[in-house]
Parts: sequence; C-alpha cells; structure tokens
Amino acid sequence: MEYVLETQDLCKRYGSFHALSGLNMAVPQGAIYGLVGRNGAGKTTAMRVLCGLQTPTSGQYRLFGCPGTSRQGARARRRIGAVVEEPAVYPELTGGENLEYQARVLGLPDRGEARQLLRLVGLSDAGGKKVRNYSLGMKQRLGIALALAGDPDLLVLDEPMNGLDPQGIIEVRELILRLNRERGITMLLSSHILDELSKVATHYGFLDSGRMLRQISAQELEQTCRKCLRLTVSDTLALSRALEKLGAEYTVLSDTQADVYARLNISKLTKALEGEGCELVGVQERDESLETFYVNLMGGERHD
Repeated sequence: MEYVLETQDLCKRYGSFHALSGLNMAVPQGAIYGLVGRNGAGKTTAMRVLCGLQTPTSGQYRLFGCPGTSRQGARARRRIGAVVEEPAVYPELTGGENLEYQARVLGLPDRGEARQLLRLVGLSDAGGKKVRNYSLGMKQRLGIALALAGDPDLLVLDEPMNGLDPQGIIEVRELILRLNRERGITMLLSSHILDELSKVATHYGFLDSGRMLRQISAQELEQTCRKCLRLTVSDTLALSRALEKLGAEYTVLSDTQADVYARLNISKLTKALEGEGCELVGVQERDESLETFYVNLMGGERHD
C-alpha cells in the first residue's frame, strides 16, 4: 500500500506540555482519513506540523515519500492544500477576489481558475458577494476552494463541518466525497461530528493525549461494529459446539459470553445447547456505531 503521509514517533512539546507524544500514523493514497479524538488530543497540532506551520520537537514524518523536514519535503508540501482551524479569508473582498489573490500568492497564471473553483464548491452565484456577508457554510466552502487553488493531491481539513447547520453539513460532505471520487484527492479530516465522519471516511485514526490508539479502515470497523447477538451462557465451549452444528459465525469473548453474527432461531439454539449440557442465560442485540466504538476505545484506554 502506498502512503501519502507517514509519521514515526512524532512529538511536539510546548514547555512541559506534550501535544504530540510519539505519534505514529499512515494515510493511504486515495483515502478519506478521519482523525478522531477529544479536544486537546493533538489533532490540530498534528495537522499544523504536517502542513509545515509548526516544527516537530522530535520524531520524523514523510510526505509523498520525502522526509518532511528536508528540501524535498518542502517541495512535496506544495502538493498539500489545507484549512486548519478557520478558513483564512479576507472579509472585505469578494469570494472571487479572495481566490484571485490566492492564485497570485501561489504564482499561478490567471486562467479563470477562480470561476471554476467557485463552481466546484457551489459558490458560482456568490462569487461577487463580499465574504463578510457569507454564511458559515459558505465561508467553509470558500476556504476549501482556496485550499484547492494549487491543485493539491492531499487536502487537510480541520473540523470542516464544525458549527454548520444541517444543510451546510450536507453540502460540505458531498463536496468532500466528490473531490475524493472525481479528482482522486486524498483527504485528512478531523471532526467532532462522528456520525457525519462515518458517512465519508474510508480510514480512521483514534488519538488520545497526542498518541495514536488505533488505526482502522472503514471496512474493518464495519466488521467490528456489525450487528450481532451477544449470548451469555453457562459454558462457551459447549456453546461453540452447538453453533458449529448450526453453521453460525461467532466470536468467543469469555468463558460465559460470545457474539454471534447470524440470524438465530432461539428455540433451535436452546435445544442445541441442551444437547451440549449448556444453559442460555441471556440474549442481547448489539449494533455498535463509530461513536460507541470510540467511547469504548477511550474508556478501555483510561482503565488500562
């Protein structure tokens, strides 16, 4: 698998405070990678370091295969577009003027890219309006357009749906998916709105206290979070024999509990268990979401 971004033991300290503590992360090419973590977990700091806005205290990172702090890394960073914290826009300029100014800063020729980008982010009708009159969602989409001005291969978006109304969230979500699918842009996102993140992300990284707890693909997460029946029995060895006979897929959790990933006829299961000398104590339906997976992961870490 090819990665556009990799970190190894990346650290960032502010005095005695460790914002990043040995962060190890890998973002596959073409992915929509969601960074998940509570406030202060290190998401924004990681993005600022990777975008060259801050220097790491120690550790290494690579951008498109190049060491991040090298000259090659500086050139590779030109392939990144970013909106970190808030979109950097000039409120007294129009949307179109903001984009034209960004093009001049990047040394890009004026070939009508501003109009194309406004159309891409759904702001064609607002290009002549001053940004101070934009809604929060419009400012967010303009910020994404500014980040796209250099035709990046990697787009870094810090909380792109934060503070938006439902319509604004839908518009930003659809834009993210379209940029990824139609333009092949790899995305690194952070978001507190886990339900919305689950609608776009192909991969996840769960951060806590500046370190990576777990990286998982959306496909792996779906397998982990899929619907199941949690059975509590007197003996899971006997339960295993009964489930094998029924041809059901299952995972043993302990001496008394197992998760079964199949539609079961409880009467047939009870009869099969009786034949194995096992008692069915309880049955619970489970359908874990990204949010509950995150809460359980965070909770598990705190109790380690």
